[in-house]
Amino acid sequence: MAHSQPKLEVWLRGPLPDIPGTLQPIAHALLQALEELESLLSDFPESLLWERPADVASVGFHLQHIAGVLDRLFTYARGEALTEKQLAYLKAEGEAKASKAELLKVIKEQIAQTLETLQNSSEEGLLEPRKVGRKGLPSTVLGLYTHAAEHTMRHLGQVLVTVKILHR
Repeated sequence: MAHSQPKLEVWLRGPLPDIPGTLQPIAHALLQALEELESLLSDFPESLLWERPADVASVGFHLQHIAGVLDRLFTYARGEALTEKQLAYLKAEGEAKASKAELLKVIKEQIAQTLETLQNSSEEGLLEPRKVGRKGLPSTVLGLYTHAAEHTMRHLGQVLVTVKILHR
């Protein structure tokens, strides 16, 4: 009986084409998060999507939030302010309006858009200063990209725990 090899994590599969070297870890983390979310939620019941065990955030919230944060952070990285549509999305995060399939589709589209931005990024511009939020807090393009990846992974971890608690 042949044993199948476990799938290697994204970062162990080699460089991604067209992504600058400095940005490879960011792209790897986002693709890893997407794969894990899709796998984790493949048999997760729709009826549990908006449940909040022990009053923690729901799986649905985390999915909305991951997509929203990626959009917002990459907007700041372009040196732009948030639009009214983005602010409305932020305000609505946590509202039970979308299905699991819809939320995963939005995340997949947002990550694809994010990867396209990374492909078109110049390593020379990564340390350009950027302002974050209404207070205009200081960061850089690379700081925003890096935070987008780590923030996504943080919420993936929260999804993992919440799914485990709900789907025993």
